[in-house]
Amino acid sequence: MSGLRVYSTSVTGSREIKSQQSEVTRILDGKRIQYQLVDISQDNALREEMRALAGNPKATPPQIVNGDQYCGDYELFVEAVEQNTLQEFLKLA
Repeated sequence: MSGLRVYSTSVTGSREIKSQQSEVTRILDGKRIQYQLVDISQDNALREEMRALAGNPKATPPQIVNGDQYCGDYELFVEAVEQNTLQEFLKLA
């Protein structure tokens, strides 16, 4: 797979995960950065793929990947936005 992907889930009881996913997509949309949303709740293989790319067997959404390069999770995403290094974080620069 190529391009920017945001691993998310449409099925979660966690208000925190829902909020984090919304913030990531809102910021990307606001900056007109194209990405593909990958819903891991549709297939366990997608959850395993996300965790393998993150290098963490307990990783939870949202996780951000560009091609086969892991970019980071929500905390790292927000840090990049605050430091104005989002392009580098997303491996677009």
